[in-house]
Amino acid sequence: MIQTVIFDMDGVIVDTEPVHHYAYNQHFKQLNIEVSPELYASFTGNSTKNTFEKLKVNFDISEDVATLIETKRNLFNDAFDSKEDLCLIDGVEDLIKELHSKGMQLVLASSSANVTIDRVFTRFGLHQYFTNLVSGEDFPNSKPHPAIFEHAAKLSGTPIANCIVIEDSTNGILAAKAAGIYCIGYDSINTKLQDYSIADMVISNFSELNFDKIIRIK
Repeated sequence: MIQTVIFDMDGVIVDTEPVHHYAYNQHFKQLNIEVSPELYASFTGNSTKNTFEKLKVNFDISEDVATLIETKRNLFNDAFDSKEDLCLIDGVEDLIKELHSKGMQLVLASSSANVTIDRVFTRFGLHQYFTNLVSGEDFPNSKPHPAIFEHAAKLSGTPIANCIVIEDSTNGILAAKAAGIYCIGYDSINTKLQDYSIADMVISNFSELNFDKIIRIK
């Protein structure tokens, strides 16, 4: 029986991807580099640290990773604070509230930085529903490495067999499966060039999920 649902954040709970995309592209212009849509899509689910480590391999970038992270984070925060139409993914708030009200444990495992997670959760009042918030910046390897999901499951105190993950990215789905956790792929119109083929279940709208359906997952 499923006892814990582990949520990704970007693209699953809130669509901050356009804000990240804007911030990254502003930064790419400053760095005078051209990142193809295919290369950018391959970073989906990676932490900012790992993204810039990979970019430094592909491009001649003199700044150190810490400086790059700080610049991009400032660009993101400025855009996030000024974007009034930022909203939760359709249907996810109802699902979160239903699962919480019926005793399901909810854990966040996001590649976003802790400060970004707190910004989102504070803006939308989500802290009350989640027992743990796990950030990818606390791990040396990003998704598809399974460490973040293994840690999230450990924090929950729930056996792997009684957890599920909800993810929207290829890297996130690979990480969940590598951790041995049942994975629901959220095939969002907002998330491009991702592969959902190894997900255990694929949805395109959160109205397809509810407590009764999740509790019956084996």
